[in-house]
Amino acid sequence: MKVDLGIFAHDEGARIAAMVAGVLSQRHDLDLRVLVLANGCRDNTAAEARAAGAEVAELEEGGKSRTWNRFVHDLSRPEAAVLIFADADITLTQPDALARMVAELAARPALWVVNSRPVKDIALAPPRGLTARLIVRAGGTLEDWRRAICGQLYAMPSHRARAFHLPVGLPVEDGFLRAMVLTDALERPEDFSRIDGTAEPAVFHVYESERSLAGLIRHQVRIVIGSALNLAAFQALRDQPAGTRHTALAEAARTEDWLSRVARARLPRAPDGFVPLHFLTKRSAHLWRQGGLRRVPLLALGFAFDLVVYLLAQIRMARGTGAGFW
Repeated sequence: MKVDLGIFAHDEGARIAAMVAGVLSQRHDLDLRVLVLANGCRDNTAAEARAAGAEVAELEEGGKSRTWNRFVHDLSRPEAAVLIFADADITLTQPDALARMVAELAARPALWVVNSRPVKDIALAPPRGLTARLIVRAGGTLEDWRRAICGQLYAMPSHRARAFHLPVGLPVEDGFLRAMVLTDALERPEDFSRIDGTAEPAVFHVYESERSLAGLIRHQVRIVIGSALNLAAFQALRDQPAGTRHTALAEAARTEDWLSRVARARLPRAPDGFVPLHFLTKRSAHLWRQGGLRRVPLLALGFAFDLVVYLLAQIRMARGTGAGFW
């Protein structure tokens, strides 16, 4: 089976060789093509990747959603049956991870996405100190990873991926893609059977966690802004007549300023402002359902963290300084 793996790399010269070596060791019986998508790089990412044995596409313009479109529609082999999407800064510790993801798709034809479970490196050893414990908790639970798309590592049948396009500039492109997959570009009700992980023991990957609360707050602010922009984009697509939304999505991907025009036309929105209120309350509601009064201390800390993130996201969007200003 022909499989194309795209490694999304922006200024990853220091670690791309290790990533390439890791995925090349996983070929097994796969006809695996490893393509490093060096997008907007100003360092030696491309040279290091080639020296490590990968094919490289040097893309002058950066941006993950733009690069996703190039990989899916222009750079992957037409005959590739499966496309795997990977970030350059993750580690695969299971020697058969990629083969198992491909096998899962082959065994379950109704599956559109097979997801790898994200594991923070800081969570692999017992965290020491209050800050470390808060960081482990503050990123949210991973309990829903089978129903999400983790942009760090996932696989799709190529014909499924090629049915979609992503608007340029999405700060949270995996969340946008998840909505498109679950609803077939907002044409149908959500079908959660389309996304899953592998059979147990699940395929997982390790990623580098933030090491400071300030860094984690910056990261979460970007996620919240990106999610708010996704909601505005969904509304714009839903305004299109049913049956035309795939075409509208493809046109949006070809229009560089589509996302910014949508955001300026639809945000802020009463009574939420730029960011819907549920981004402030969803973690607290989840913790309350899990433990009620027994989790009040953790709930209070989580709510305080989310309040800081929520307010910063509102302020930065109002000032036009958030998530690359769309």
